[in-house]
Amino acid sequence: MSGFPWGAFAAGLGWAAGAASVVMLVTFAVAVRKGVHRVVDTAWGLGFAAVAAVTWAATEAAGEGDPGRRALVVVLTVVWGLRLAAHIARRGRGHGEDPRYDALLAKAPGNRNLYALRVVYLLQGALVWLVSLPVQASSYGSGPMSALAWTGAAVWAVGLGFEAVGDAQLARFRADPANQGRIMDRGLWSWTRHPNYFGDFLVWWGLFLIACDAGLPAAAVSVLSPLVMSYLLIGGSGKRLLERHLADRPGWAAYTACTSGFFPRPPRPAPGNGADRR
Repeated sequence: MSGFPWGAFAAGLGWAAGAASVVMLVTFAVAVRKGVHRVVDTAWGLGFAAVAAVTWAATEAAGEGDPGRRALVVVLTVVWGLRLAAHIARRGRGHGEDPRYDALLAKAPGNRNLYALRVVYLLQGALVWLVSLPVQASSYGSGPMSALAWTGAAVWAVGLGFEAVGDAQLARFRADPANQGRIMDRGLWSWTRHPNYFGDFLVWWGLFLIACDAGLPAAAVSVLSPLVMSYLLIGGSGKRLLERHLADRPGWAAYTACTSGFFPRPPRPAPGNGADRR
């Protein structure tokens, strides 16, 4: 693993941790002022964008990394992070506290806000730092970009498309009063129950491929990132918790019988009639 600037990379890890912490602490202050902790969901995307921007600035100042790869990874991460933050902010406008945070903070042994700071904001800041390792490590790789980097960018683009199109389709569905109380089972949502989570999955595996293009050291320190993100999306706070919340909704059992739980595939016929449910 020679040739990788470990000293500069270690310093960059510190700058990235600082950037993630600042985003989360500012968001915490806003949340306390508003009395609503759901705003932390908006900070998730902003945290990654901040880490990418600070990493780019650190490598630029130190003269480390391939300029093309550094530019590619910061653009991809900032575009993804800002789109996600804007979408979540629009979705939550005018709503009260998220039931997930009400349930979590009801367990607070003392001050509710300080408990939220520890178990929500600081934890999410640490996850932003950890998951963003491909963004950080790939910025320090000095070798020129190859086809692998562009393959990673293509995987990222498919992921962003899945996420953005799925979010837009769901927003239009919810905006129609006729759909109140119904399960969204159209468009990408007929191919997977979670096109937005599947899109995130591809985004971070794509960024990991760009880190692999930066060399073995960058790949080695980055591999935990897509694994952690995959766990969070499939078995952690993403798919698993959301489906637990939706399990009692009318039509949910029929929807799950026809639609893939995560990886997209054509919808199965509705049970009992052999007809495509679309």
